[in-house]
Amino acid sequence: MSYRRPAWVEVDASAITHNVRTLKALTPQTARFMAVVKADGYGHGAVAVARAALAGGADRLGVATVEEAVELREAGIRAPVLVLAEPPADSADILVREGITVTVTSREMAAALSHAASAAGGQAVCHLKVDTGMHRIGVRAEEAGDFAQWLKALPGVLVEGVFTHFATADVPGDWEFDRQVTRFRNAVEEIRGAGLRPAIVHAANSAATMLHPQTHLDMVRCGIAIYGLEAAPSTRGVVQLRPAMSVRARVSFVKRIGLGDGVSYGLTWHASGPTTIATLPIGYADGVHRMLSNSMEVLIAGRRCQQVGRICMDQLMVEVPGNLDVRPGDQAVLVGTQGGESILMRELAERAGTIDYELACGFALRMERRTPSW
Repeated sequence: MSYRRPAWVEVDASAITHNVRTLKALTPQTARFMAVVKADGYGHGAVAVARAALAGGADRLGVATVEEAVELREAGIRAPVLVLAEPPADSADILVREGITVTVTSREMAAALSHAASAAGGQAVCHLKVDTGMHRIGVRAEEAGDFAQWLKALPGVLVEGVFTHFATADVPGDWEFDRQVTRFRNAVEEIRGAGLRPAIVHAANSAATMLHPQTHLDMVRCGIAIYGLEAAPSTRGVVQLRPAMSVRARVSFVKRIGLGDGVSYGLTWHASGPTTIATLPIGYADGVHRMLSNSMEVLIAGRRCQQVGRICMDQLMVEVPGNLDVRPGDQAVLVGTQGGESILMRELAERAGTIDYELACGFALRMERRTPSW
């Protein structure tokens, strides 16, 4: 089919490879690197991102669900994959069969893995998650030693790793972060005292990888940073990352309106004089938050153009500067670079009152992902 929708997401795989290499350069040579590709690679495409990250030197991949792990296996990716949240116990058989590493936080799941491994005549590989203060999932830090002692006796289960997740690694000088580091260190000592010797102790997310080298340990886990997006304002400028995603559309309609004419539902914007309005075939069903109505800009011909009126499900409108000749088919950029001007994902996120992560995940739900060539 020759038709291609005139609104799309571009993903530059070379940027992801570059970002992984740049982030790895911050860590000791002995530290492994996990590229987190959950949520369809934060909207960038999990399989393509995984391959680009591995090309950049990533050793392992992290996902959120069993389905995400199986997708990578079905694509022929054999690198170690860790499901970062404990899945339901009834997934144990497929996890063992596909050679997927699983997070363990409960005796039920650990027992299910042991049973599945024994039935298959194989081994289930797991990482023990310790809750040091995030209070989302994990074995309580003060109970980690007892849990480890029970876990080591299970047949067919290899406890390859132990890890935690920081709640405030992006907040400079935060005492809660320091407390989590201490709790984790103590928990690991208790686990080792119980006779378990996990080969991979890990804690650092993107922010900790950039800001807290003492947390690099045996492996770092980078998600948002490998996509060239900011973990937080505190990480801005620490290293030079390249955004991998841009969002583009072609102008679908151009019209002149007069003084006082309103635009879009509710007529929340009115022209202060005769002006030109360009319509783009992209809306909130494509991840452009309705919250951005009347507050965002897009690039056309390298110039910033104000979005006006309420953003619709499938379309949005922009006011064209008076000296700019815009015609249907011209390319507009919502996120990315055009000419000498750029709009970063964080700009849209700040205007929408959210974070880069959410916008990136939403943009590719309906739009085709393409390489930067069309």
